[in-house]
Amino acid sequence: MLEIEYEFGDKDLVHYNELQIDKSEDLQKKLKRNRLVFPGVLALFGLFLWVYYSDYRTALYIVTISICWAVVIPQIIILSFRKQVLNSYTKEEKDAMFGHYTLRIDPKALAEISPSGKNKMPWKTILRIEHIRDYIHIVLDNGAALVIPIEKVTSGEVKDFSRQVKKMIDLYG
Repeated sequence: MLEIEYEFGDKDLVHYNELQIDKSEDLQKKLKRNRLVFPGVLALFGLFLWVYYSDYRTALYIVTISICWAVVIPQIIILSFRKQVLNSYTKEEKDAMFGHYTLRIDPKALAEISPSGKNKMPWKTILRIEHIRDYIHIVLDNGAALVIPIEKVTSGEVKDFSRQVKKMIDLYG
């Protein structure tokens, strides 16, 4: 039986939720608006001042502000989202979520030992395994996912483990 051990922390939780941002049309619209629309209107106003009134200094200030807005505000929105993600969990939930995990491939289920206890996930409840950036996601049918940070794996071979999980999903799923 293949087994891996890894540490799961707040950075890893934020990573998974940031992937949800990439899929959220509403948040993508908000980021696009703050990155393009408002700064574009400001820049056009600055160019109007430059061309029509020959007010180079004010136009330069306005265009500089629009560029800073396009760069800084989306980053502030993302940082705010990260903070909201972490604040949405209680201390007890965080204690049960963050820490040392062990995943073992059994013939009938994927066995997990985590800070919250032992759990077995039958292969039919696992939809797929994904490799995204430096993480492996094992997606469950209830919408949740096991997020495995590859760089924090302390024992076991990740590639062999993920190949075997894929085989088990194909076999039983």
